[in-house]
Amino acid sequence: MEHLQEHEASLEQTQRYCVQRPIYNEELLQGQLHRRERTPQTLRQKIAHSCRCSSKKAKSHLYSCIPILKWLPRYPVKEYLLGDIISGISTGVMQLPQGLAYALLAAVPPVFGLYSSFYPVFLYTFFGTSKHISIGTFAVISMMVGGVAVREVPDEMIPVGYNSTNVTDSLDFDARDTKRVQVAVTLAFLSGIIQLCLGLLRFGFVAIYLTEPLVRGFTTAAAVHVFTSQLKYLLGIKTSRYSGPLSVVYSIAAVLSKITTTNIAALIVGLTCIVLLLIGKEINLRFKKKLPVPIPMEIIVVIIGTGVSAGMNLSESYRVDVVGNIPQGLRAPAVPDIQLIPAIFVDAIAIAIVGFSMAVSMAKIFALKHGYAIDGNQELIALGICNFVGSFFQSFSITCSMSRSLVQESTGGKTQIAGALSSIMVLLVIVAIGYLFEPLPQTVLAAIVMVNLKGMFKQFGDIAHFWRTSKIELAIWVVAFVASLFLGLDYGLLTAVAFAMITVIYRTQSPQYRILGQIPDTDIYCDVEEYEEVKEYPGIKIFQANASLYFANSESYTSALKKKVSKENSLIMGGRGSTLKKWWLSLSFIYLLSQSNDVEASVKHEIANDELPVNGRFAEASVQDMSPDEQERFVEPKPNIHSLILDFTPVNFVDSVGAKTLKSIIKEYKEVGVRVCIASCSAPVMNELTRLSFFDNTVTREWLFHSIHDAVLACQVKARSGSQADSDL
Repeated sequence: MEHLQEHEASLEQTQRYCVQRPIYNEELLQGQLHRRERTPQTLRQKIAHSCRCSSKKAKSHLYSCIPILKWLPRYPVKEYLLGDIISGISTGVMQLPQGLAYALLAAVPPVFGLYSSFYPVFLYTFFGTSKHISIGTFAVISMMVGGVAVREVPDEMIPVGYNSTNVTDSLDFDARDTKRVQVAVTLAFLSGIIQLCLGLLRFGFVAIYLTEPLVRGFTTAAAVHVFTSQLKYLLGIKTSRYSGPLSVVYSIAAVLSKITTTNIAALIVGLTCIVLLLIGKEINLRFKKKLPVPIPMEIIVVIIGTGVSAGMNLSESYRVDVVGNIPQGLRAPAVPDIQLIPAIFVDAIAIAIVGFSMAVSMAKIFALKHGYAIDGNQELIALGICNFVGSFFQSFSITCSMSRSLVQESTGGKTQIAGALSSIMVLLVIVAIGYLFEPLPQTVLAAIVMVNLKGMFKQFGDIAHFWRTSKIELAIWVVAFVASLFLGLDYGLLTAVAFAMITVIYRTQSPQYRILGQIPDTDIYCDVEEYEEVKEYPGIKIFQANASLYFANSESYTSALKKKVSKENSLIMGGRGSTLKKWWLSLSFIYLLSQSNDVEASVKHEIANDELPVNGRFAEASVQDMSPDEQERFVEPKPNIHSLILDFTPVNFVDSVGAKTLKSIIKEYKEVGVRVCIASCSAPVMNELTRLSFFDNTVTREWLFHSIHDAVLACQVKARSGSQADSDL
């Protein structure tokens, strides 16, 4: 295999190609090509075409909206069913404890985590396009939901007992939890509607604005928020929950202020569970290839914790907080509280976008690995349906879980059947054996949440990675982390997105400028400052900027062009070509005067005006006495540059300001005898220049060339013909 690759590499290096063709400028090229005739459709025709429906088109739309109708009839039972069953069971045993644990993050009773692990997961089987992601509760989304619930229903709003001196001990927890459930359910309802609308409007591209450094910095900050919120459960202390800016600081301060009231029994149980979970994860990681399925340490810890708590009566004997009442059966559907929508609308947008971004990023990874395609817009619709319909059955916002998705894929899951089986396992717990988990200590759930944050905390290693690769991406990561940590997840996300957009503007305003030269005997042009072998053509400058030309960078483009071109061969340092032309005329006039009999009087007159040289040559003082603006505008031109080529290969668009700037550059250099050409201009940019009335009698398509090499050859031909004409004179 290696020998074959070496042979192919040697063939590539020895291959040669030779092409003979005319030098193409854009006018000549367009004259030889024939455009396809397209009849423009009227608005009425477009509407009629979009509304026209055939049986084939209706079937295609139906399969697109409900993907299960397409893949289920072709489901290979013998090949896929066993893997899906094993994967579904393995994922289900993770779904159960995580649903209970993440409900604490969402500030709702644990049973609502089970509801959120059943309804949305089952619905995704019908509407989702990814075969491997596990939909359900997720730490980051649960934390965002909990922050909104605590903000809208703080502990201070709930009445307390009259005879109690400790507020946290005497709150009416049932009333508080009921109101927070209403907030969480309405949030799921609204985020589902937003995702549905974005999907139907084909807005799946919004996820691209959540770039990878931004998402990783955001989720790392969310991990710190989650870890901080679980400290009180691990230590068995009672503190208020905070939301909004600096909530993580207030939470840590509250925990430290109550640290002396730590419940030792709860701490021992929690730390024991953390150790067991870490050992289990390490074993699963090290013996991944040897184990048929990962060891389900989470459900094992839940079962052990429940048994120990029930046997030792930890709740009564040691005052360890437990899960408590888990009602059997499913609740009747109920309409969310619509009156809460104005207060939580912005939060719903953030949750909808973050949830979709998490799901589609994981879906793309698995789709690329297993060779199938996903539809981003349909994923939005699927998540919207899961959240919208689930909200009527008291589930809170959900998305894809990274840890469960990895388990579902690694244990042999092939299709969405695995997710459906995992949801059925959760359903069995809800309707049959949920009451068995009532003695489960909350510190066990806190341990599960904390250990599952291990992967997110590893993202701190991104700092070193981005430091080596991209300082701008490092800045995005740091801003996303710091803003989300101290401003809260909602405002932090908005800040991070705004900063990421600013970096895009910064990059287009501060592009890299290069002078290109030719690799000898090729049509390849590279940066002359980068490679020793690259040489410039005599009399020709090739200028490239790796950005589009528009209002924000047109001035810097002009400035950089003049600096780069004037670095070795000074032509125009700034100002107008007409001024330079007048200066040359006055220089010639003074030379003629110096040959006449009135030289002395003329020279005295000109020295008094301090404008023109003495006896045909500059006096040193006259240059020094020039104003800085005049010195900057022009220096003595040298006749060794006759052509300037602007490489438009990296240019994606040009606006009206950019077109005017370009025209001004062509005009200025033309007045001092320099021909300006544009090379490698794409068709969309050409169309924009045409719409902006860039081409006229002074600037024609003859100035535009298909490639840099075409432009160079054309400039050489023009230079030779010009030299020949001068010699004939």
